[in-house]
Amino acid sequence: MTAHLDSEKLNALSTDVVWKSQDRRQGARHIWFLNAAFDRISADIALKRIAERPAKQDFAFVVTPNVDHLVRLQGETVLARLYAQAWLTVCDSRVLELIAELSGEDVDVTTGSDLTEALFDQVIEPDEPVVVIGGDDGVIDGLKQRYGLSDIRWHQPPMGLKSNPEAIAECAAFVAANPSRFSFICVGSPQQELVAEACLERGDCTGVGLCVGASLDFLSGKARRAPQWMQQARLEWLFRLAEEPGRMWKRYLVDGLKVLALWWRWRQARTRLHHLEQDLLDRLG
Repeated sequence: MTAHLDSEKLNALSTDVVWKSQDRRQGARHIWFLNAAFDRISADIALKRIAERPAKQDFAFVVTPNVDHLVRLQGETVLARLYAQAWLTVCDSRVLELIAELSGEDVDVTTGSDLTEALFDQVIEPDEPVVVIGGDDGVIDGLKQRYGLSDIRWHQPPMGLKSNPEAIAECAAFVAANPSRFSFICVGSPQQELVAEACLERGDCTGVGLCVGASLDFLSGKARRAPQWMQQARLEWLFRLAEEPGRMWKRYLVDGLKVLALWWRWRQARTRLHHLEQDLLDRLG
């Protein structure tokens, strides 16, 4: 352990310890895990907050990070910028939940698919406008048939959205021109977050944008979701791999494993911080 700390580091660490102490007493809004901030919020409360947000209130968006997102977050400054602007950040992965439990952390899981299904099942009225960015004819028809929706306002952007700022702006313009309580932005990450950011920057969009990937594919019947027992056993990734091996093998079997290295670095950093905190507390007597 370093015997001495210079005054600048001592002051910074003292401030950090004070904030952490306040967080423990008052309950912090976020939990920092694997260098990402998740809202301390259960699935029921997340649904309630989204459902009760006034439709005409300025646009805000929800992100649902999973293992793939956290791995990419370490090297993509764009993704970090986008996540920093989110109104609500909920964990989309039961694998992350398990890693958190093994680390002594409590990360609530609210998957994007579960959140989306709950909104359609419990909140959205059949005749209210619903905006969908992404998907295809099958998705839209499936949603109409399953939920009896009469006013889906659908925009299908071109491929390569990430590198097409004009198309991103068109998506945001569509959201602005079609005010609704909920806009489901389902074009993959980080494209969907880029669209949400563009909605914020316009200043005339309203409602809640939900960046929820393939959630509407499952609800519409276009794609099958893992059975409940596999979801609870944290094996949903295995089901998706079996369903789409050509598209998913690299995400789950190569990139996904990088979360272990990320976790190890996070544990080491947390241990160093703990030692520094203890050193400071000893000095403060």
